[in-house]
Amino acid sequence: MDKKTTSRDGTSLAYQVIGRGPTVILVSGAMSTGGTVTPLAHRLAGDCTAVVYDRRGRGESGDTAPYSVEREVEDLAALVDAVGGAAGLFGVSSGGALVLEAAASGLPVRQAAVYEVPFADFLDGGAGKRAYTERLREALSAGRRGDAVELFLRLTGLAEETIRSARESPMWAGMESVAPSLAYDDAVLGDGLLPRERLAAVSVPVLSVAGGASPGWLREAAGSVARAVPRGTYRALEGQTHAVEPEVLAPVLAEFFTG
Repeated sequence: MDKKTTSRDGTSLAYQVIGRGPTVILVSGAMSTGGTVTPLAHRLAGDCTAVVYDRRGRGESGDTAPYSVEREVEDLAALVDAVGGAAGLFGVSSGGALVLEAAASGLPVRQAAVYEVPFADFLDGGAGKRAYTERLREALSAGRRGDAVELFLRLTGLAEETIRSARESPMWAGMESVAPSLAYDDAVLGDGLLPRERLAAVSVPVLSVAGGASPGWLREAAGSVARAVPRGTYRALEGQTHAVEPEVLAPVLAEFFTG
């Protein structure tokens, strides 16, 4: 990241600008930094000015206690101001929930796109989310970062053997370093259910995308986001999963943000 801006509460935010065209800020999901969406930014660069940043508490950005979702929205407001005063937003997974909240909050956003926000209405009605929230809070308050990472990986459906292998791998230390931010993504998702009343306040066009090979509940959630906002569109990308390929997603986003 070669640029810095400062959020309202004094938190330093590291970001990078790639490409030319309409400005789009890319918001990563849980256990990730701006580097996670940088490959997508490069794919968008021929059509859009893509802005990638480290969300608070990760990468090169700072952090300020106590955390609140409103402060993360203020982070986006600072970034929008730093890159010209208006922008489109794209968020993946829980980052998409943050994008929707920012749009509902009245930020100067032209359009908003999200990929597979994991609202659990069509999975288990949020029961798994409630249990995860409680266990995550316990692990982090006790300083058990590794256990917090395990909880998240288990939530995503990884097999126990895969989680054990991950814990023994060189990447584990990096995962533990961003573990406290898991609580931030958990807070952004609220009770885990689709916030229909909040989404009704989003006045800008919204594109909600899912992978055609993703679990049915994620596709249902993505379709429900599109129906809950006043100006929503739903797209399914054939053969894609939650780990969507940048070369498949980028043309869809470019068409939306430049249209």
